[in-house]
Amino acid sequence: ELVKPRCGTCGETPRVKETHHLYIDLPKILPILKKWMERASKEGFWAKNAIKMTESWIRDGLKERCITRDLKWGIPVPKDGFENKVFYVWFDAPIGYISITACLTDQWKDWWQNPDNVELFQFIGKDNIPFHTVIFPSSLLATGENWTKLHHMSSSEYLNYETGKFSKSKGIGVFGNDCKDTGIPADVWRFYIFYNRPETSDFQFTWKDFQEKVNSQLIGNLANLVNRTLSFLGRFYQGKLPQGRENPELWKDIRQREESIAASLDRAELKDALHQIFSLSSLGNKSFQEGEPWRTRNEAPQEAADLLFNLTYLLRDLSLMIEPYLPETSQRLSSFLNVKDFSWKDLGVLEGLDMIDKPELLFKQLEDDHIEELRLLYKGSQAERENLGASLEGEFNQEVDLRVGKILSVERHPQAEKLYVETIDLGEEEPRTIVSGLVPHYSEEELLGKSVIVVSNLKPAKLRGVKSQGMLLAAEGEDKSLEVVFVQGEPGDSIELMGLEAPNERKRLKIDRFFELPIKVKDFVLNIGATPLILGDQPIKTQKVKSGDVS
Repeated sequence: ELVKPRCGTCGETPRVKETHHLYIDLPKILPILKKWMERASKEGFWAKNAIKMTESWIRDGLKERCITRDLKWGIPVPKDGFENKVFYVWFDAPIGYISITACLTDQWKDWWQNPDNVELFQFIGKDNIPFHTVIFPSSLLATGENWTKLHHMSSSEYLNYETGKFSKSKGIGVFGNDCKDTGIPADVWRFYIFYNRPETSDFQFTWKDFQEKVNSQLIGNLANLVNRTLSFLGRFYQGKLPQGRENPELWKDIRQREESIAASLDRAELKDALHQIFSLSSLGNKSFQEGEPWRTRNEAPQEAADLLFNLTYLLRDLSLMIEPYLPETSQRLSSFLNVKDFSWKDLGVLEGLDMIDKPELLFKQLEDDHIEELRLLYKGSQAERENLGASLEGEFNQEVDLRVGKILSVERHPQAEKLYVETIDLGEEEPRTIVSGLVPHYSEEELLGKSVIVVSNLKPAKLRGVKSQGMLLAAEGEDKSLEVVFVQGEPGDSIELMGLEAPNERKRLKIDRFFELPIKVKDFVLNIGATPLILGDQPIKTQKVKSGDVS
């Protein structure tokens, strides 16, 4: 139907050619498939969208479906006359589940030809439902052999991104490598994706909702219960679990909730189960607040002991139930409780705990400026992001002058208890005076004589009456610790961006503009965008902070 069609690559006019393909005869298997589907969808747990879509295909009548393609990429067809063709991926891929198992073990039939003892669970997006409820089962049924067939179909709806759809081909969205590059722990991402898994309806990812859910639920709910309970034990009970008594009413409620969570997991209702787990955590926070252990510790010591006893065992149960979702967090919480080996059967068993280790903060709050930075970084397509990254790196290179400075003297600020006044040699005629808030983090002796990185072209500013002529760089870790970036170099040596040539001269820089050009620590290396900062030809590295912000 095209007017004067031509190839976009070579410019030639395309020619119509005849080709031969193989088809699967779905109409012939339809009666058997329909009977199987009606039984299987009732015996197992099929998502509603899987049932409706499969019923629609059957109702509209199945047609012969082509299972080969004239492509070079794919699985070759092992049939004479079809040597130059490959199988259509969604005919071939489900059969590949079986062949992959056979590559792993000679006992593959124990899984794939054992329907009386094996239940097949499949997790897919709704686009691929028919291939797993029609095409694949039809292939198995038509053989007449006793195959293990679909039992549970967990078919999710769409996960959308900000104002559109996730798209690998267009590079729209946040993908695994992007999540890693943000420096936000993997468990935080796992929490959010499971907490909002589109099991029954589409869900739209937004950075603002990501921030709100993480701060309110993961941190404000679960991490808060862990920290307040175990910190109280450490502070007032020297980390030893007091001899408390079981609260029968509380544990009746907890056990009913845990049984409901187990039932949801059996049905692979992952989102619902996680919501119930966090509801159980909320119950623990409510019990802590209403129990007022800060008051009853003195007025009614046994009440306080009972409360902490019950809440600590609730944390033990929570550490087990979150393990499939948040494995690293589960391991950390279990280590606080000194629990090593326990399983689902241990839920509700109030024994085995004794000494409790001092807890560490499980997660770092997601701040507004960080979230806004990520939203801007990951908006648009991947190509647009690369341009944005190149722009960020180019702007930093043109505007920011980083130099090695040697600290000659360190004194306390006369008007501010948290500030030092340092004299720093930048290889210039006169040393500079720089004010920094390092008193809570470093002693004078730890700084004196060290070489640091200085933002040398900042506009001078008065800090509590002392004129500061620059800023030295420090990295902030997830635990809010601060690490000064020490380097090996001579005063005045230039810190550059790898692969970029520095300009001969840079203008004075306002502090606000400097913070608009963020420096990040990724795997201990200082980066602007995706490009490392270097001294000579060596990347600048931190010693303790693996990921975080630099300022």
